[in-house]
Amino acid sequence: MNEPQQPTEEQLLDALRQIKTEDVVLQTVATLVNLAGQKLSVEGAKDPVEAQKAIDAAKQMVPLVPQEAVGPIQNALDQVQMLYAKESQGGAPPPPEEPPKSKIWTPGS
Repeated sequence: MNEPQQPTEEQLLDALRQIKTEDVVLQTVATLVNLAGQKLSVEGAKDPVEAQKAIDAAKQMVPLVPQEAVGPIQNALDQVQMLYAKESQGGAPPPPEEPPKSKIWTPGS
């Protein structure tokens, strides 16, 4: 069997030169958004606390995302936040609020 060859020092240096911080930030934010979505939707792996941590981390990193990727990332983040809100309410809409009681006395009240 052929053993996989280890990269040379020059290959590693070349790869390091090509990596840009903004690419790593974008991949990290995308990973956090995907993780949050999975933690909210995969049966047996649901964990709203972990989902909220991932959402919070992604929100903090959005200003560092390259400008051309902000729209799609923000859209995905908004969707996962809506999913979190829905899941944290048990999937049911909130109960309607009762109208405030009048402060004016009326006969029979």
